[in-house]
Amino acid sequence: MSQWEKLKQLDTKYLEQLHTLYQDETFPMDLREYLAHWIESQDWDKAETNYSLATIHYQNLLDQINNQYSRFMQEKLFVCQHNFKRYRRNIQACYGDDPVLLARNVASYLKQEKMILSNVVEDQQAVMGQTHPVDFERHQNVEQKVIALKVSVQACEQELKFLEEQQDEFDFKFKTYKFQESNSSEKQKQEELKVLQSMLNVLDNNRKKVLEKFGAFLGEAEMLLSMLVKEELADWKRRQQKACIGAPLNVCLDQLEDWFTACAVCLFQVKRLLKKLEELGDKVTYDKDPFKIQRPTLEKHAKNLLTTLIKSAFVVENQPCMPLQSKMPLVLRTSSQFAVKPRLLVKLSEVGNHLMKVKACIDKNPPNGKGYRKFNILGTYEKAMNMMESNFGGLCVDFRHLQLKERKSVIGGKGSNEASLIVTEELHLISFETELVYQDLNIKLETCTLPVVVISNASQLLSGWASVVWYNMLCSDLQNIMFFSNPPLAPWSQLSEALSWQFSSNTKRHLDPEQLNMLAEKLFGVQENYADCCITWAKFSKENLPKQNFSFWLWLQGILDLIKKYLEDIWNDGNIIGFLSKKRERSLLKPKPTGTFLLRFSESCRDGGITFSWVEHLPNGESKIRSVQPYTKAHLNNIPLSEIVRFYKVMADENVPEHPLLYLYPNIPKDEAFGKYYLDSEADLQLKHNKYLRTRLIVVSERPPTDISPGMMMDEVLQDDFPLPDLMDWL
Repeated sequence: MSQWEKLKQLDTKYLEQLHTLYQDETFPMDLREYLAHWIESQDWDKAETNYSLATIHYQNLLDQINNQYSRFMQEKLFVCQHNFKRYRRNIQACYGDDPVLLARNVASYLKQEKMILSNVVEDQQAVMGQTHPVDFERHQNVEQKVIALKVSVQACEQELKFLEEQQDEFDFKFKTYKFQESNSSEKQKQEELKVLQSMLNVLDNNRKKVLEKFGAFLGEAEMLLSMLVKEELADWKRRQQKACIGAPLNVCLDQLEDWFTACAVCLFQVKRLLKKLEELGDKVTYDKDPFKIQRPTLEKHAKNLLTTLIKSAFVVENQPCMPLQSKMPLVLRTSSQFAVKPRLLVKLSEVGNHLMKVKACIDKNPPNGKGYRKFNILGTYEKAMNMMESNFGGLCVDFRHLQLKERKSVIGGKGSNEASLIVTEELHLISFETELVYQDLNIKLETCTLPVVVISNASQLLSGWASVVWYNMLCSDLQNIMFFSNPPLAPWSQLSEALSWQFSSNTKRHLDPEQLNMLAEKLFGVQENYADCCITWAKFSKENLPKQNFSFWLWLQGILDLIKKYLEDIWNDGNIIGFLSKKRERSLLKPKPTGTFLLRFSESCRDGGITFSWVEHLPNGESKIRSVQPYTKAHLNNIPLSEIVRFYKVMADENVPEHPLLYLYPNIPKDEAFGKYYLDSEADLQLKHNKYLRTRLIVVSERPPTDISPGMMMDEVLQDDFPLPDLMDWL
């Protein structure tokens, strides 16, 4: 992939850096876009110090602009014609007298682009943490073996050239001997035969050495291929599984593509050299010729390695995903479009000249049993692979408008298969087939997606996503579609990590150990250590929580949806503790000054709710922790949480309103913590100049009686729940 294509795929904040870089019209971004391949193929660094080369680059740039202008004329793109005509004038005006300046500027642009890409890598490392020493060492080992393989194939080629020269010399002398044989004496013949025999012995010995080198090369290639397929590719597939469920892992394939391509190039080169050995063997052969005995075995070995390499290199780069559910891949809804992208990790420019059609299908080998749903793939399910960027990229095919439609079945009903799987536990595989015809190879390629869940109604989305999370968290068999017929237990160590990913992938904040500890307490009860705890699939997503009518998973997803729609900025800034038991809440607030408050999520709202609690110290020395009933989406849709906190009042004795919220835990003044979220503060200052009165929605609670009856429990003394505050208009 070219540098420019990599840049265009970056996130918005990096694209802003790119826009800033090309804001100067002396070298417009349009030129960089349309002439990207040509620009990156020129040596601009050398042209900075070579006036003649800089002049050539300058003239060639004008030619490239003219060619692109002609294309726009043919395509009748009037605006593009206008722009490129202007660009040519500007280039001539800026660089006509100083082509070296053009070379210097373009070289600078390319270097700054590389800096943006390197910043991306550094940011990814900051998110993921430092690369594990074991992984780094393994990657270094692969890199060294790739370099060694390139050196070995070059050595084989040099040995072959030397051998060819030696054979040509022997062949010439042998033919000369045969031509002069009738005119030579017996003694001369004997002497010449001795010389020829000696040369043949040396040639035979060198042939054996060359074959040994080729054998050693294939041994190295086999070892490297094993590392690439069994370690690096397998590790990437596991990372992709985790990334699908939110893990902040790098699943870029460029490094793997470089390694696979380097290995394939070397093997194809050796395959050609082995063919050359066959030609040499046809020219000169003799009894027990090692070329006739050993070369076919080596050629077969090379072909097998290439076949294994190319078959393994056909992967699914982007797993199936509906456009509006990018954070929930692998859950597909019938009659809704989804996208998926297979890719071949062998980058050979010649392959682009061969048409490789990829066909998508679903459930080639469905499980036996009545009721297992069957689907048809609709849309353009057969497409030709194409070079991502001419000769600079690898082959891929981007299916963007596929749909699934369920086949009608007379026997059984939806989700009524023999394993008693419900719809959202039923897993399906989408596979891709193609054929590579290259040189004398004819290889059938096949790959498949991770198992997908197919739903027919939006109400099934969260249950389907739970299945995807559970499967990819626990299963290493990437085609185990009967996984939920006997789902394994999930260790808390793995589940807690996956739960944290749900938040970090949708917001900028993960769950900290204390928040995860509260969730563990909710699932397993109060314990000192949850490391050895495990949870069943049913308890995670199917069974209701105690005294509730919803499961743990639906409760958690309701909170996450609440955050994404109404609380994201406050959550990202760490102002919401969120997951906190009441007992822990009391221990945090009790020693704090009166008016210290914190925000936590409700445990009783299916679709998410947030409440705040604050501490009061009474004159008699008692501490009271007071809370309001939770605010849900219905409330936050009318008034933001920041405004609730800003204006929240309690009606004290004689209906005198008080502001009980003073300090966000641990000790941050309320306005300092929430000031940047307040609405329209400038307008507030100008309110008196407005012609018409404005209204603001505020919340007010009535203080409950402070008398404590003898029958009240200690928890009730320490924790008073206010009724949900009334919404009032404030003039």
